[in-house]
Amino acid sequence: MAILRTLKGDIPTEKLGFILPHEHLFVDLRGPLAPGHGEGEPEVVGQLVKPYLDAIQAKGVTAFVDCAPLGVGRNIRAMRHVASLTPIHIVVPTGVYKEGFIPTNWLDISAEALAEHWISEITDGIEGTDSKAGFIKTALVDDGPKAIEARNLRAAAIASQATGAIIGSHTIGGRAAREEMDILEAAGQNLNRFIWIHTQTEPDTSIHIEAAKRGAWVEFDAIGANPELDGKMLDYTVNMLDVGYGAQVLLSHDAGWYEVGSPGGVPQPQGYRGYTALMDTFLPALRERGATDADIHLLTVTNPARAFGI
Repeated sequence: MAILRTLKGDIPTEKLGFILPHEHLFVDLRGPLAPGHGEGEPEVVGQLVKPYLDAIQAKGVTAFVDCAPLGVGRNIRAMRHVASLTPIHIVVPTGVYKEGFIPTNWLDISAEALAEHWISEITDGIEGTDSKAGFIKTALVDDGPKAIEARNLRAAAIASQATGAIIGSHTIGGRAAREEMDILEAAGQNLNRFIWIHTQTEPDTSIHIEAAKRGAWVEFDAIGANPELDGKMLDYTVNMLDVGYGAQVLLSHDAGWYEVGSPGGVPQPQGYRGYTALMDTFLPALRERGATDADIHLLTVTNPARAFGI
């Protein structure tokens, strides 16, 4: 039986409904050397983010995957507090972000040593807590993968194979995705345990299909960012359904969040972007393009449960 590994413990995926596979509650993009990096009072964070979680709970969301690893401010104290405020099951990652955002103590160690730490966070707990990571998050710079990022990918492959946790990687464009998948396969990784995060950054739909044929999940995850991009992601999603690869598509917003260093934690200048556009506008538009109830259930319930289920 597959489980979703959440901050409140392991939940059988069969007990879950709608899952958002790529969102954010707490982020610090100033870099790990910034003063006070990743710091935030849990109660203040909770006050900001709770109304947005309440809004999606009211629309049927049962689980929420937060995608901030080390390097962009993962704060386990704040996340545990937020989890206590909502019935939504929250998943957090182990892993590390891209070159330039990797904490200095993780720069000069082997892939094997890094993987050992990530395995511990998945199986034992994060930073001395009993809250376990539910997946592995990595990232590439736009012209990556750089050497340090290739090491991270090899570590992620080791950790994924040891635990069953999926790897999700911030990846801009098809060239980088192809190279990344090559690295993972060379490390023995089955690409059905890999998510190409930000697939919408590649306009060539044949590369979306290519990734799916190799076994990877493709994720269109900027829903609600702007109408033009929503239109493109709608086309991409319909195309994947039409060619028979709908079972490898994930949809989300990449929205939020409490932003360290901003007044009251509210992101500047755009403000806090909530998590309801998928339900409010994107799925109705998808239905207008011919998607069935079964398609919608596949994209919002079945697929994320299969992807993140351990």
